[in-house]
Amino acid sequence: MTLKVGLIGCGRIALQAHLHNLTKMPDVELIAIAEPDALRRKEAARLAPGALAFTSYEELLDSTKIQAVVVCLPNILHAETTIAALNRGVHIYLEKPLATGSNQALPVIEAWQRAGVVGMMGFNYRFNKLYQAVRAKIRSGALGNLVMVRSVFSTALKDSPQRKLSRQDGGGVLLDLAAHHVDLIRYFFDQDVSEVFAEIQSRTTAGDTATLQMRLADGTSIQSFFSASAVEEDSFEIYGERGKLSVDRYRSLDVRVTHSTLAGFRLKQLQQSLRSLSHTPYFLKKMRAAAHEPSYHSALRRFVSAARSGEHLKPDFYDGYDNLKIIEAAERSAETGCRVQVHPAGFSFS
Repeated sequence: MTLKVGLIGCGRIALQAHLHNLTKMPDVELIAIAEPDALRRKEAARLAPGALAFTSYEELLDSTKIQAVVVCLPNILHAETTIAALNRGVHIYLEKPLATGSNQALPVIEAWQRAGVVGMMGFNYRFNKLYQAVRAKIRSGALGNLVMVRSVFSTALKDSPQRKLSRQDGGGVLLDLAAHHVDLIRYFFDQDVSEVFAEIQSRTTAGDTATLQMRLADGTSIQSFFSASAVEEDSFEIYGERGKLSVDRYRSLDVRVTHSTLAGFRLKQLQQSLRSLSHTPYFLKKMRAAAHEPSYHSALRRFVSAARSGEHLKPDFYDGYDNLKIIEAAERSAETGCRVQVHPAGFSFS
């Protein structure tokens, strides 16, 4: 059965990744697009010539017999658009965040619970092969008891629209970058973040850099750095009693585990180098993927499968809600200079 899908919002990533992937899936029919900007709407229509083109999500929802939508609008429009689609019983893949704040997210959660449809958050990095390997290594006990975690997610300075830079307009470094690592931390360790201490600085633009110290429910400490004015890096270093795991989504072909002692270091280094050579297929897949990020396709593929079968999947809107609670705790910490306890909704990690 072919799934009839609509794309709402046709910005850069939507055109490069989502539209590209949707038009290549054999069991998906992209029947409609919605985009208020005339130039982007024209480009989307060129890339999806069989799709109807609308200027608003309301027109798309009212004028088509759509079964599922992929929402890639500015953050400030996520809640209202998602609720409108849910009220029509449509399956939704929503780019993060769920809303611009937890208060705005609660009506989304309630509408989703009533609708009984698939509600998937666009935390696509969960579907990146490298990060799936990180989770598997941790769950296998290869690192032993965890000691601490460090992460960096930064980008080079770009000429971004104001809505991506300003928290008031639904953007900012925490919602844009930190939200991804906050989700991955919950995914890697199957735990909630219980405490946050944060500092937000303005280096090149307002609030473009943040440092977070987080604590997991089991006491594990996490130090994270996020910046929209530094270098292109997306990396984790995870320290355990038996060794250290390192990975950089941009530069790694595999996760690297450094053992806790130097015994046999050269042999282990050689073995890891040889293993990296075996990951050439992943490198080629990455280079050929839309936006050079295979996880966009994998996440959408998973969404389509769930929408067709009606099965539950994660990351879902509950994950989106808990993510917002952690981001808001970080913002309160930056404002007050104090550690802030996080009280997530307590949804399961199944």
